[in-house]
Amino acid sequence: MQLHPFAKFVAILGRGKTKQRALTLEEAREAMSMILRGEAEPEQIGAFLMLLRLKEEAPSEIAGFTLGTRDVLDMPDEIPEVDIDWSSYAGKRRQLPYFLLSAFLLAQNGIKVFMHGASEHTPGRVYTDDVLKALGFPIATSLKEAAAQIKARNFAYTPLEVLSPKLQELMELKPLLGLRSPVHSFSRMINPFAARTMLVGIFHRGFMDIHAGAASILGQPVASVFRGEGGEIERRPNKPTVVGTTIGKGDMQTETWPQLLSEGHAPPDEDMDINGLVDLWRGKTSDAYAVASVTGTLAIALKSLGKADSIQAAQTLAEQMWADRDTANLPLAA
Repeated sequence: MQLHPFAKFVAILGRGKTKQRALTLEEAREAMSMILRGEAEPEQIGAFLMLLRLKEEAPSEIAGFTLGTRDVLDMPDEIPEVDIDWSSYAGKRRQLPYFLLSAFLLAQNGIKVFMHGASEHTPGRVYTDDVLKALGFPIATSLKEAAAQIKARNFAYTPLEVLSPKLQELMELKPLLGLRSPVHSFSRMINPFAARTMLVGIFHRGFMDIHAGAASILGQPVASVFRGEGGEIERRPNKPTVVGTTIGKGDMQTETWPQLLSEGHAPPDEDMDINGLVDLWRGKTSDAYAVASVTGTLAIALKSLGKADSIQAAQTLAEQMWADRDTANLPLAA
């Protein structure tokens, strides 16, 4: 029987401790393109993903998988200029997604934001698309529709199942396999509209080097990676936040952003009532932790975008933008 074309990639990863190696950039790119085009068998995909998980992904692999995904995206004829690519794949369990208000503030101030994410792959979490739907924001059902929304309102959100149904399918294998797969990592870096600035939220500090290394290989103009609340791009105001930034193909540079509040861990939100985001925006409630989450996250975005040249200047600008927001209506609502 003739060897299947995809088998070579499984063999590279499964040759044992002395002979296995990481996939090169081009090998990873080809492998992911084959998977997304339906040219790999289910048994091969399962073995491939779990061997990668056992070995732990290398930056070259994450970068290659990202390129392989970009190769098969259904892109619109007209590509909008996007300032910041904001991934949202983790979901929130302990606190409301205050980072959404940070993104809304950017859009309200003329900064074009493209957000993409997935939902329902981990039970008990609140996901971005569900929150946006509840708040009346339209969910883009294609990249063409996302491009139109960015042009009209400086913001769009597209689910992973729209970007790539196959990647969504692979992400949903977690309950079956019992482990996360590389899809959970490289999906954060798809950046389909080639935004100059990319923000990446991680669960564990070890992933910072992997994502920053992948961004450098890709030559991403600016990429900022940090461990956010719940794994989302959301600064935890009661802890210092280490942000790793790469510029082009340069090495990662880290900055430690100081904690904004003196209190320790914030108690978990037992209700997770989405209306709390609306009340906070409209000034009906005053929550120091929530406001610090919004402005602290916004500050990191602003500095990454080059709107401020220091941590303090970025925080001051973020707080001013929050104070100047139009509290009458949430922006972006249909």
